[in-house]
Amino acid sequence: MARSDTHFSLYGWLVALWICLVAFQYGYHISVLNQIQTVLACPTTSIPKSYGLSTCIPMTEFQFGVVTSLYTVGGLFGSLYSSIPMNKSGRSGAARLGIAAIAIGSGIMGVANSIVVMGFGRFIVGVGCGISICVAPVYLAECSPPGIVHSVGVLVQLGIVFGIMITQALGLSFASPETWRFVLFFSFILGVVQYLAGFLIVESPVWLSEKGYLEKRKSALEKLFASSGSLEGPEDHDPLLPGTYEDTERASPSSRRRSRSRSLDGSHQEPITLLQLFGSHELRKPMFIVTLAMITQQLSGINAVLYYSNTILGRSLPGVGPYVSLGITVFNAIMTFPPIFLIGRLGRRKLLILSSLGMIVSSVLVGVGLDANFATLASITVITFVMSFAIGLGPVPFVMIPEVSPPQAVSTLSSLALACNWIANGLVALMFLPVRRLLSGGDENKQGRVFYLFSSLLAICTLVLIRLYREGSRSW
Repeated sequence: MARSDTHFSLYGWLVALWICLVAFQYGYHISVLNQIQTVLACPTTSIPKSYGLSTCIPMTEFQFGVVTSLYTVGGLFGSLYSSIPMNKSGRSGAARLGIAAIAIGSGIMGVANSIVVMGFGRFIVGVGCGISICVAPVYLAECSPPGIVHSVGVLVQLGIVFGIMITQALGLSFASPETWRFVLFFSFILGVVQYLAGFLIVESPVWLSEKGYLEKRKSALEKLFASSGSLEGPEDHDPLLPGTYEDTERASPSSRRRSRSRSLDGSHQEPITLLQLFGSHELRKPMFIVTLAMITQQLSGINAVLYYSNTILGRSLPGVGPYVSLGITVFNAIMTFPPIFLIGRLGRRKLLILSSLGMIVSSVLVGVGLDANFATLASITVITFVMSFAIGLGPVPFVMIPEVSPPQAVSTLSSLALACNWIANGLVALMFLPVRRLLSGGDENKQGRVFYLFSSLLAICTLVLIRLYREGSRSW
């Protein structure tokens, strides 16, 4: 079938929406507690009740930080072990497992009256998000028609930024002692609905093919794709072959026949384990590419900017702190739409370069603005920094994972890459304030120096990544 003849059916788009809600939950829980911190945490033990539940939970600022960080700990744990359910239970089965954990954890947090219960629920949510965010880009890539596979991959990042935006909007609306639990119950209800809907979702055709379930694979293809011809014409491109349509057309006839044979006859190699991945010389390059891409996301300083945007912009916009972060995430969400169309026209590599250049320049100017006490410059460049991230470095690494990974290693590479993302995220969040204090020497007028460090790290990582990553070529 020609590429132009294959596209998502209505059911296929609903499947894409379903898996993107996983990314939504991941983004939602990144900042859900930050928005309700002032009403969730209280210093007193004499607490009134509402609907039989405490209106706040006694905890210090340090204890709140520990509870918040348990999301990262759980996420790391879930990511490291996500390849096991992905290989054994399938992509949709693994996604349902992650969704169930998110729903259960959110419910526990919603009814928690103590710091221990709240922390436990936060950890369970992190485990669920760690599993789910590893599954989402792989499942989307394996279910998408070849002509739009990279554009659809951007939807993962879109789901994340919309999750962050919605949780901040709900936090503003329900940040009161009587209603803050509704923000957590929203995630619980969404998780339950999504879990039940998951039983109507088809399994990844690639996974079904690898396991030899060819009839189920054929049925899944018929549901996912709307087309005007046969799905498996002998001279046509199979939408499940690894790589883009253009990659297949450039390949030799013998290579195309071998790839098509592996996809259609159900023969496959056993999934690679994490230990085998580290010991494989053949997989070293794709492993380095996907892990570096995910680490670069965090070393750019994006989450430091999002976490501390109120402090950065508070100088020029006093009195509107609670709305500052929401405004930035709105810009982030809006600028995630262009890559859906640009990624197929400009390509992933060019978007990465443009995005990184915009972030490097913006980061330097944020530092200049803070050091010179030029708050307006700092405010504007924080926004351009986030917008630059949204058009490239945000979505492209999620698209790269299934692109550069061989089929038998994609779940393990996804697991490792997202685990590195969680670790880097936690380290940046933990070290940002101490490093800023160290580089400024305690001088409030030198707090912008930390952004020179971020821009330098981003420049180095981007140069190495661009040197290694060749769009459309195989890394194994």
